[in-house]
Amino acid sequence: MSQTTVRKAGLLTKLAYGFGSVADGIKNNGFEYFLLLYYGQVLGVDFALVGGALLLAMIVDGVTDPIVGYWSDNLRTSMGRRHPFMYAAAIPVAIAYYFVWNPPSGLNGNDLFPYLLAITIAVRVAFTFYEVPSSALVAELTDDYDERTSFLSFRYVFGWLGGLTIAVLALAVFLVPSEEYGSGFLNLDGYKTYGAVAAVMIFVSVLVCAGGTHSHIPHLRQPPAARKITIGKVFSEIGETLSNKSFQGLFISALFGFMAAGIAASLNYFINGFFWEFTTQQTSLLTLIVFVSAFMALIIAPLVSKALGKKRAAIIVGAIAFTLAPMPVVLRLIGVMPPNGSDLLFWIILITTMIDVALIISYQIISSSMIADIVEQSELKTGRRSEGIFFAGISFMRKLARGSGLFLASIILSVANLSRDMQPGDLSEQTLTLLGSGYAFGLLFLWAMMILFLFRYQITRADHEANLAALERTRGPANVLD
Repeated sequence: MSQTTVRKAGLLTKLAYGFGSVADGIKNNGFEYFLLLYYGQVLGVDFALVGGALLLAMIVDGVTDPIVGYWSDNLRTSMGRRHPFMYAAAIPVAIAYYFVWNPPSGLNGNDLFPYLLAITIAVRVAFTFYEVPSSALVAELTDDYDERTSFLSFRYVFGWLGGLTIAVLALAVFLVPSEEYGSGFLNLDGYKTYGAVAAVMIFVSVLVCAGGTHSHIPHLRQPPAARKITIGKVFSEIGETLSNKSFQGLFISALFGFMAAGIAASLNYFINGFFWEFTTQQTSLLTLIVFVSAFMALIIAPLVSKALGKKRAAIIVGAIAFTLAPMPVVLRLIGVMPPNGSDLLFWIILITTMIDVALIISYQIISSSMIADIVEQSELKTGRRSEGIFFAGISFMRKLARGSGLFLASIILSVANLSRDMQPGDLSEQTLTLLGSGYAFGLLFLWAMMILFLFRYQITRADHEANLAALERTRGPANVLD
């Protein structure tokens, strides 16, 4: 067998590609951590209605994912397959995100539901036109088994850093306690300022990613030969592509994992603010420490992936991370944690958060890199490069599952009877128990199912190298990017 020529890219390309995830990190952080709190606790929309609006928006958005993925796989332009979508999305995603946090002043309470539904659909559909094509680029920028993990390390670290940066700004600068609003979590004006700053950051991130990878357009993979496209053919090709068994394992695993992520993110500030009774300043420190976690993951993910292989690394790292995450809440429920307000409690949560989030980010990096390796296996079978469809499939599942997670979180809040304008320290023991139990045991179950379905993934390093060699014999050596 001949030596396979792999496609690689340099550090500047990795930085530009990674920085593009800042936009996604900001959007996800806002939607998953603040939106339920903002619309439910501050603006007075019923929690179940907020969760329902987010779920419906994700379902509508999810329908567009495979369409945009297929479209970007087959698009023929002078700027390639992916970049036209990325450039076109920059302004719409920023404007739509701004208006999420600045709703019309004449609407209050449940009257905001139609607006919330419409604006969240607008944000998510606009983001699809950026997120799916830009995510698919990783499988084109390099063919190398380990380089893909390196690329996605930058992608995920920048995504987390973007979300963390805007969260720290929100908690430490915008959402400050005041005489008018009481707790900083209820600061209406702070949320509006947050929306404006976040929108600008999203716009810059999208343009940096598109512009920073623009020079590589001539070296990227070409779309399949022009052919007659019908609706039936489109769905037939999508179905053929997604029939890959390893992809199906990741797809179902993602269903459970992202449902858990939706619950964890949506309830995070409720757990910190009401269950642990941390102030917004303490919560900002918990958010700030995740910067350290992100850089830890930048080192951990490539090392364990290279040493253990992606599947084994994902299972081991994931099992540790997702058992550790809800443990402090479980220990509080059985009465073995320090009391609220103590320094010891805060330090325990701080250190646990730092280690656990580093492992969670590492898991996300490795599992995403596993998706990229399916591309060549599928190409051997179908004769088509389908990066867009594969990443759109996971994107669809992420949105649908996280929407379900958000909806489940809203149900937990409703069952726990956490009423509007309730201040930390006002919750009854029954409410605290219901909130903590729904959070902890829901996460443990969903994450256990996620790890179980990872065992269906079958592509090893040797399999990937054999796929590259077979493709090289078919199409000739790939370009090497500088």
